[in-house]
Amino acid sequence: MQKTNLLKSDLLLITPPFTQLNTPYPATAYIKGFLNTKGISSTQADLGIEVILALFSKKGLSDLFCHTERTCPDFFGSGSAILQSFNVQRILALKEEYLKTIDAVIAFLQGKNPTLALQICQEDFLPEASRFAQLEELDWAFGAMGTQDKAKHLATLYLEDISDFIVECVDPNFGFSRYAERLGRSANSFDELYDVLNQEPTYIDKILIDILRNRIEEVEPKLFLISVPFPGNLYSAFRCAQFVKQNHPHIKISMGGGFPNTELRSLSDKRVFEFFDYITLDDGELPIELLCNAIIKGGEFNLYKRTFLLEDGKVAYRNDALKSDYKQANVGTPDYSDLQLDNYISVIEIVNPMHRMWSDGRWNKLTMAHGCYWGKCTFCDISLDYIKVYEPVAAKLIVDRIEELAEKTGQNGFHFVDEAAPPALMREVALEILRRKVSVTWWTNIRFEKSFTADLCLLLKASGCIAVSGGLEVASDRLLKLIDKGVTVEQVAKVTRNFTEAGIMVHAYLMYGYPTQTVQETVDSLEMVRQLFEAGVLQSGFWHQFAMTAHSPVGLYPEKFGVVKETEAIGTFANNDINYTDKTGIDHNKFSFGLKKSLFNFMHGICFDYKLQDWFDFKIPRTTIPSNFIDKALNDADNFNVKLTAKIVWLGGKPITETFTKSKKGNTWEMMALNFHSKKETFSIQTSKKEGEWLISILDKISVSNEKTLTFQEIKADFENTIEHFELFWYSKPIHTLREFGLLVL
Repeated sequence: MQKTNLLKSDLLLITPPFTQLNTPYPATAYIKGFLNTKGISSTQADLGIEVILALFSKKGLSDLFCHTERTCPDFFGSGSAILQSFNVQRILALKEEYLKTIDAVIAFLQGKNPTLALQICQEDFLPEASRFAQLEELDWAFGAMGTQDKAKHLATLYLEDISDFIVECVDPNFGFSRYAERLGRSANSFDELYDVLNQEPTYIDKILIDILRNRIEEVEPKLFLISVPFPGNLYSAFRCAQFVKQNHPHIKISMGGGFPNTELRSLSDKRVFEFFDYITLDDGELPIELLCNAIIKGGEFNLYKRTFLLEDGKVAYRNDALKSDYKQANVGTPDYSDLQLDNYISVIEIVNPMHRMWSDGRWNKLTMAHGCYWGKCTFCDISLDYIKVYEPVAAKLIVDRIEELAEKTGQNGFHFVDEAAPPALMREVALEILRRKVSVTWWTNIRFEKSFTADLCLLLKASGCIAVSGGLEVASDRLLKLIDKGVTVEQVAKVTRNFTEAGIMVHAYLMYGYPTQTVQETVDSLEMVRQLFEAGVLQSGFWHQFAMTAHSPVGLYPEKFGVVKETEAIGTFANNDINYTDKTGIDHNKFSFGLKKSLFNFMHGICFDYKLQDWFDFKIPRTTIPSNFIDKALNDADNFNVKLTAKIVWLGGKPITETFTKSKKGNTWEMMALNFHSKKETFSIQTSKKEGEWLISILDKISVSNEKTLTFQEIKADFENTIEHFELFWYSKPIHTLREFGLLVL
């Protein structure tokens, strides 16, 4: 069991509430891993999971109900039914049932109490409120779910019921994966957030501050680092900073992470520095090292890297350190020590097996490559370093980090959090995993490009890859070209088929409302998505509405994309999302409900026969996409020519051989049977004795366990040293059979 390190440290790194329940957000682990290489002592904490566990406990719920009774007496007096929803009435009436079950349910979701699943699945153990109403619609899904999964889903609904109670009675800003997110979204002005921070702390804030107080007293840091990945962490980050400023003014405080990297690049409101001493942008390693030098070592004159601070009463941006950022090979392995890894909660919000991966299971986070190797998509922040600066990590080093993290955390699940993992590097990582015989489970984000052949997908599967997610965006070839996605819908269909047939699940990010998108194109995109799910090549998806950002080509050059910015003024606080007017005048927002409802059903394998019109309560045009478009794309013949430079790899083992003689019309010749055992079955091939002996030799040379891989040209030359007509042999039935069982062309 992972123990919390309570040693005093120079730095305390935190992620404020809330991100995920099932796994820590990796930013602090990445920074701690780097600090280890510099000998700088640090302690980290995920205050999000700690607040959730304090709240969702017998004591936490008891306090919550007492607080509700104290602050909302009308809920419990005469006429209360008028003042509260039926859902709140029901939860209050079942208060004792919630108090009785909460600790057992949390332990079950932490993997510590698996036998409780049997009770939960009998459906007379958990108190049920409004979230359970959806069970009638999902009864069909439970047939495919095991007891543990069904119990996790029911327990998730139970927690969501309590969350609804908190939102209605205690704090309208509460959410499991975000808190007061609205205050962080499009906050061009700091005014509203500043006003809220000058009000009394909320009930949730007080739980957070109690935990933070203890951590500060235990660690006694000189520098307090707060990572803010999303808008839903921003408010809590300021509350944490406010508490430390008021009670420990000698501690310096710095903010970093995804939110400031995208939103605060033009920060000028000096009130922010009533809470923070520094705000750093982009890769945090060097900026933080320089802050440590300034704070811990002291000195009159200090250099900074991409750092906002207050100088002479004004916001200054300092980037005067000449030292270059650290290469990915030198930033160290992420370090998850101090985090309460055994206490994270696995939940299943949606029964779809791919969709659940974001909320179920503990994943170690790693990166194959910094930035994006494509770096052209017009909706993306490609002008910023986190996308623009592409730097892959060597495959051997990635697998070194996999082995180190698996040993330290006791977890062999990995989520590579790349913008888009490069196919060639994925291939090398997969080969290295297989060479070292490391047992891992992993998934990542990709581009649906033609490099993902059927054989590459089989290799990735063999190395432990179980799922990929990627951007299909707008399923329209005209718009994909405008986006500069570098793929077509037909190509996406083939790639998703290759992954699916290899046994790797596929999730697609989908977009609507892209500039110049017509109603017809939205309808046609939905039809494309329907066909992809019906063909079984997509397992999961998510629609999001296009948002214009300041650092994307659309935001930088709106006139090229038929949109007009509503304002050119730059705010003094957050500046990323831009309000705009699309010259088409279409209200894309009205499509949101129908797109999402149809997708929810497609993800569960139903309603493919519904007319597209059935998903919308307003008139839409008929689709112009042929009903067999995706089927036709999937059935188009592929080019079977093999490049001479292609790598040839054998995933199987050594065969058991026997020789025998064949005769025909008075002629006899020696034959060889090669019998192979795969994990699932046994199969045999027959060749001439000479070809069989060569095959045994070459399979040993191209075995995935070898350090060196051979190319098609090299094995052709090897064959032709002693035997003629390699192409005839390569396209023969024995090789075709081996191709089905792990002879890969990469």
